Amino acid sequence: MTEEESAAARGTDGRVDVPTPEPREQGWRGPVLAALLLLVLPSTPLLRIVVPVDQTLLLLAPALAACAVAGWRAGGRFQLALFWTLFAVWIVWQPGELAGAFELLSRGWAVMVAATFAAIVIAGHGDRFLPRALLALAVAGTLGTLMVLVASGGFDGARQILGDEVARRAAVSTAQWQEMTSTPEWEQFVGQSSNAITLAEGVDRQLVALPIVARVLFPALLALESLAALALAWALYHRVGRARLGPPLARLREFRFDDTLVWGVIAGLVCVVLQSAGPVMVTGANLLLFLGALYALRGLGVLLSILAPGRWMMVAYVIFTILFWHVVGVIAVAVGLGDTWFDWRRRLRPKKESQRSE
Repeated sequence: MTEEESAAARGTDGRVDVPTPEPREQGWRGPVLAALLLLVLPSTPLLRIVVPVDQTLLLLAPALAACAVAGWRAGGRFQLALFWTLFAVWIVWQPGELAGAFELLSRGWAVMVAATFAAIVIAGHGDRFLPRALLALAVAGTLGTLMVLVASGGFDGARQILGDEVARRAAVSTAQWQEMTSTPEWEQFVGQSSNAITLAEGVDRQLVALPIVARVLFPALLALESLAALALAWALYHRVGRARLGPPLARLREFRFDDTLVWGVIAGLVCVVLQSAGPVMVTGANLLLFLGALYALRGLGVLLSILAPGRWMMVAYVIFTILFWHVVGVIAVAVGLGDTWFDWRRRLRPKKESQRSE
């Protein structure tokens, strides 16, 4: 360092200003747990019906390759980009016994989302993950819609492919459930538990209702699953790659996004209210589901900031959320939407700081 550079690095008080290191992701427990959930949960009988891409690795592998390629373009290792790209090619193009029309469409969607996300990151559009991922989903969704329009079967053909796939999964799940309930172990469980019959009736109702949900809300469910895969790929890449693509993923307590997305919720409500059936209502329902999930996460972040639970209380909250997810979901969405106008965490911060000073 020259004398001029040394003088420039010193402040007015003579101290040397040390550059603040870039924040980095810490720990593997969260990403590994998320990866296990994304890979295992879609194989369960009920979730298999509603999860659009039941082989989550089809979404995760191309997303990892996209992050690695973008990292290579930002000065990272070429070997890492080459490895994940070859791995993604192997996952996407390996032959399968059930490589029907729906699986081929799933592979095409996975490649399209990953390529779009990589292009957005390389182009330097923004720096944070969520705006980039939402833009990638919007662009990929538009391109996918145009491709369906120009295809020979059009929307009717795509709807038929989706309906056949949902019916196939529902039949498999129903057969597994019937096989399980016909075993002596289940009969013994029914004899010992008074709630077994109620549980069985609830599962039967879900096996009938979930195929309808899967067909109607397929776009929103696919977007949410793709967003989760991109987020997991972002977290995994930054634990093995040297070149940063942007800031780390925010903790749930700090999760927020652009408040203009509330207009999407309003548009969805208008579509549902004005149309009791038809494509307009379906579009509104998908908007509400996708944005509602984002606002539910934002609301959970606000609640965690307010409650500030310890480790064991956090475990209790997780169990309570799993058991009463519908109640917690409604509350979280309401709190998340309210955070758009009230910014609960900003109001809470001065109180906490004053308590510390006391």
